[in-house]
Amino acid sequence: MSKESNSMNASSAAERFFRLYRLHCVDPNRDTLFSVLEAAHSLNDRLKIGHDVEFFDLQEFSALKCLRNFFHHQEELRHTVRVVPAGNYPIITDLMILCLVPSAIVESAVEETRERHREATRQACNAVFHWYGTVVNINPALFNFVVGAYERMNAAGISLSGEAFQEFEASYRYEEDHDHAHRIDGRIATRAGDLDQLLVHKVNTEGL
Repeated sequence: MSKESNSMNASSAAERFFRLYRLHCVDPNRDTLFSVLEAAHSLNDRLKIGHDVEFFDLQEFSALKCLRNFFHHQEELRHTVRVVPAGNYPIITDLMILCLVPSAIVESAVEETRERHREATRQACNAVFHWYGTVVNINPALFNFVVGAYERMNAAGISLSGEAFQEFEASYRYEEDHDHAHRIDGRIATRAGDLDQLLVHKVNTEGL
């Protein structure tokens, strides 16, 4: 395959990635979440081939890829993930959606990682996922990865297009023009008792 074809494939993968992320933002559920994780995995492969660009040095990517690989081979466990509106909780947080995964699943995913990458993956999961007792919120890591992916591709001069990408770029430029941070903290604050117990109860009883 020619270099031009590889570059076009990378651009198409980027367009698909932003389109699926937009869908996850406006109409989120487990399917949209895993579609974005799969698209991120594919995008990294296409960029490596077409532009010698990759995301493995981004901790968010390493952590999310770890989960993607685990669920890819353990699909029956996808039902343990909960994607719920933050408005369903008496909490304050940066994002409107929580993507909650049992912490035991994240730990199992790390253990399934190849030994030479396991410790780095563990550190990435601990750093970028938000842990609350027996549940983990991964949505802030996904949000920040999308920002990092955009910056990496933009710096490499990769041709990006599509309505979803244009919307993301417009939001990024608006933040830049108004001196707003591009990345979020995403941590949860609440005045409604024990946060860990609240989230565990929701994971066990609710979800989309």
